[in-house]
Amino acid sequence: MFPERQIYHRSGGTVRYVSLSPGKQALLAMTAVGLAGWCVYATTNTLLEGPQASASNAEVERERAKYDRWLNESRAQAAASQALLEERTRQFDRATADFESRHEVLRSLLEYAGGASLQVAANRPIERDGARIIMAASIDEAEPRQSRAVAAEPYQVTTVGFRARTEALEGDQEQTLSELEDSVVERSEQVRGVLRLTGVSMASLTGPEAEPAVGGPLVPQDFVAYLRDSGLNPAFAERVAQVAARVTESRRLDGIANSTPLAAPVAVDYRETSGYGQRIDPFTGRAAFHSGLDMAAFERAPVVATSPGTVVYAGTRSGYGYTVEIDHGHGFKTRYAHLRDIQVERGAQVAIGQRIGSMGSTGRSTATHLHYEVWFRGRAVDPVNFLRAGRHVHEQG
Repeated sequence: MFPERQIYHRSGGTVRYVSLSPGKQALLAMTAVGLAGWCVYATTNTLLEGPQASASNAEVERERAKYDRWLNESRAQAAASQALLEERTRQFDRATADFESRHEVLRSLLEYAGGASLQVAANRPIERDGARIIMAASIDEAEPRQSRAVAAEPYQVTTVGFRARTEALEGDQEQTLSELEDSVVERSEQVRGVLRLTGVSMASLTGPEAEPAVGGPLVPQDFVAYLRDSGLNPAFAERVAQVAARVTESRRLDGIANSTPLAAPVAVDYRETSGYGQRIDPFTGRAAFHSGLDMAAFERAPVVATSPGTVVYAGTRSGYGYTVEIDHGHGFKTRYAHLRDIQVERGAQVAIGQRIGSMGSTGRSTATHLHYEVWFRGRAVDPVNFLRAGRHVHEQG
């Protein structure tokens, strides 16, 4: 099949030949057959495996698309979570700033009420010139007042999380305002109860004529400006202003109570020898009006101021002997007559319980005693009512 062959090649007058042995021919034939077989095999394999490769590639593409979709969704969720976190952070910052403003307003209101806590504000004594009068625990004449519903019922939180905590804080703040309002209103009612016992009408004590520059219960302008500029919720600001008005009214009543002569003018045990009103004059034996209260003790018994004030007279008056007169403000004045000696000067500021003289019998007097008068807006009133009202308070140094 593969005889020896010679191949001649002539070029440029030169003849060459190549000798092909049977072995070389067989090797070349085998090589050609192998290449042809490989081509047939590769072609057949490609034709047979083409659909499978396409299906596999399609599956790979589907998986890649799925993973890409998951990745995009994860990125979108991460972006949404980041945006939500930023919004919640801004809400938290706003809520924190709002609650800080609210607490600052409440702190200012408590300070305006007279203390750093509800207990201090509620039990704040009537005070002036270092002297204190604390209201008794029970005043029969005080008008009862029901607490606000928000203060009586416990605050219930129906939500959870940050909103629940903020609502609970808002409830606590409202309860604080309600408790403060209840305490100052109760205190005002107690003061009114004591002032009613004096026999002086509340309209005269608290009306526009009480002080030339005093009106109704107004919130201080600086506090109103602070509320307006604080950026608080309008409803909360209005509620605070309402409670502040209650505090202003309580402070005004405290100022009136400070000026009311409620203490006893004699610092030792005494007895009442002649009351206020019509009586038989001990010198003439005829009916006459007695404008004060006579109180007897021993000679040189200490006579003291019944309320803080300014000494407007210290000297001798016809019929009264040695006399001291004190202006307490809000229309109240007191007169201490028949003194043995005077221990204050005109223009001096006196505190409640401060000694102003000694009991004696100077002037138109039959024996050692103190003639004590209480005046309100230029008119003498019964001192017994003020002493009775004074029994509802106690003095504390």
